[in-house]
Amino acid sequence: MRNRWIGVMLGVLMLLGVTGCGEVKPVESEATQISLDWYVNYSWFATPWGGNVVSDTITEETGVSVNFISPIGNETEKLNALIASDTLPDIITLGYWEPQVDEMIQKDMVYALNELADEYEPYFWEVTDEAAINWYTKADGNIYAYPNSSISPQDLEENSYIGSNQTFLVRKDIYEAIGSPDMTTREGFVAAVEKAASMFPLVDGKPLIPVGSHTFDNEGNVSFDKYLMNFLAIPWEKNGELYDRYTDEEYIKWLKMFRELNEKGLLATDIFVDTRTQMEEKLAEGRYFCMIYQYTDMLSQQKMLYEADANKIYIAVEGPRNANGDEPTLPCNGVNGWTLTMISKNCENPDKAIEFISYLLSEQGQLRTYLGVEGVTYDMVEGKPVWKSEVKELLDKDREAFDQRYGADNTYWMFQDTVMQQKWSQEASPAEEQLREWSTKYVVYNGPYEVYLPLGNEAASTDNRIRKLWSETLPQLLRAESEEAFDAIMADFVAKREEIGFSLYMKAATEYMNEAKKKLGLME
Repeated sequence: MRNRWIGVMLGVLMLLGVTGCGEVKPVESEATQISLDWYVNYSWFATPWGGNVVSDTITEETGVSVNFISPIGNETEKLNALIASDTLPDIITLGYWEPQVDEMIQKDMVYALNELADEYEPYFWEVTDEAAINWYTKADGNIYAYPNSSISPQDLEENSYIGSNQTFLVRKDIYEAIGSPDMTTREGFVAAVEKAASMFPLVDGKPLIPVGSHTFDNEGNVSFDKYLMNFLAIPWEKNGELYDRYTDEEYIKWLKMFRELNEKGLLATDIFVDTRTQMEEKLAEGRYFCMIYQYTDMLSQQKMLYEADANKIYIAVEGPRNANGDEPTLPCNGVNGWTLTMISKNCENPDKAIEFISYLLSEQGQLRTYLGVEGVTYDMVEGKPVWKSEVKELLDKDREAFDQRYGADNTYWMFQDTVMQQKWSQEASPAEEQLREWSTKYVVYNGPYEVYLPLGNEAASTDNRIRKLWSETLPQLLRAESEEAFDAIMADFVAKREEIGFSLYMKAATEYMNEAKKKLGLME
């Protein structure tokens, strides 16, 4: 497929010329069209392939159409069922941390991408990132999955625009109405939340939720654990060993502060039980006063708020800090990226699948998935691509309608290369600009500390059990009746964690950390 269309393109380059950004003018593929079933392990992903500018154009250029499959309900149960029944679709996309990644590899259910590339598509090696390839190459010399949004230490050094999506958000009008207080200290945080709840008990007739967060899941709640730790600049390692951030004194003090807020009725029951869909509904209503949150997860709701009233949007401000007032250490993506994509051995056309993936990873594929088609979704202005005004207007106002009509701006994000796409970066909407820029001054690289041990490893099993224990413990800590009860719950967690094998895990994780540093060139 790719060999045919690239051959045609190269043959006519002298005649057709090259458009801006290195984009070759579209040439219709001569290949027989095929359809690939693509499982995306996120229940919220609902944009179909076909019927919009980007997907239709990519199908014209590659001869491939896609049938996306997303789980209804619990993602883990659906993916486990597909594995157990050996009915994996042609392509699978899931989080890099998911244990099913190793399970599918160990059960010989997915192809080695390098072998497919060598046999069918050497172009794969031209469009992949060397750091990502090295990182995901297994001990057997094969690479079975490729990431999106992967960033290496070198990428961060060379690109000042890279930021973190972790932000401390406040609703602008409420924050300003209570005097734009300092919320970096525990005392200031409590005072601000109390004042906001007192002055604004209702938001358009519905109860204000003083403190928001991500959802609670089977690993805890990132707003109240990992992200809070990052805002408090709690180290990932000490003296060459992975550090136990969960028992850090500063972190415990802030958890106790949140417990006090709950005792005062300022941690709404909603945050403990809401699904992501329910959270998004409440975000769209502006019902949260403050929250540690990934701003990229709420941009659709932010734009809705901006359209209704620009003064009632969320803004990023200085959030929790440790007692020394140290700046936050907010991570960007690491070399792990966000999701991994694999080709199932059930795929009847693995040659077409690896060609399709190579196209998506190429500069033309990235330009398509980000900006779409010149003259349709963007124009060239002084040598640079710029959204057409009506396209930008719809993107800023109604993301769902934008996806359905155009399918650009990484609607299909499975192979998004954030570093490559930066050269085509577009002006952020007024609703997004401040959120995007706020974190750049605090971003750090924490790739070596994203420890996920191989499935089957005893320490990995221990880690999973500890994560599950923490997910049960964290809500209890936040809802403890007293500080003494909090201390007892925490002590019980530490004791049970040790019984499970915490010391074994920390030893293995430290070894992983040091190996990762060497692999990334961060350690001799």
